[in-house]
Amino acid sequence: MSGVVLTAGSVLRGDDAAGPMLAKLLEENPVEGWEVVDGGQTPEDDLAVVRRCAPERILFVDAAQMRLAPGSIRRLGAEDVATQFLITTHSLPITFLLGELDRICDNVTFLGIQLRSTEFFDPLSSEVRDALDDVMGCLRDGGDFTRYAAMGN
Repeated sequence: MSGVVLTAGSVLRGDDAAGPMLAKLLEENPVEGWEVVDGGQTPEDDLAVVRRCAPERILFVDAAQMRLAPGSIRRLGAEDVATQFLITTHSLPITFLLGELDRICDNVTFLGIQLRSTEFFDPLSSEVRDALDDVMGCLRDGGDFTRYAAMGN
């Protein structure tokens, strides 16, 4: 099974670097069956790259403000984003990106990682770093993302 991990975030803004850091970890330690696309601050710009991969599965990972403990991981959907409960730092609405990903692939999972800080030049928090290790482990174990609670749960 082929999959794409698409990440988003800014390496200059503390825990918003969660996505790019996951991409870096996957580039350094690839997981068989998964390609990585670091979408940076404008993940929508990489939709054509994702489309060319013709993935059977897409995992989208981004730091998010979900009002949870830092490092918490949740499966999110467009409905979670639409409630304005979720805050992201991207130029286009995440709902647009998720809609486009759904057009590319029938199996899309959005994992949000609760951030601690998005102050410029802050380092990645230890809680978010631990969450990235957890996501890496999940990918290595076969990518059963149901191990993470959905936002509404």
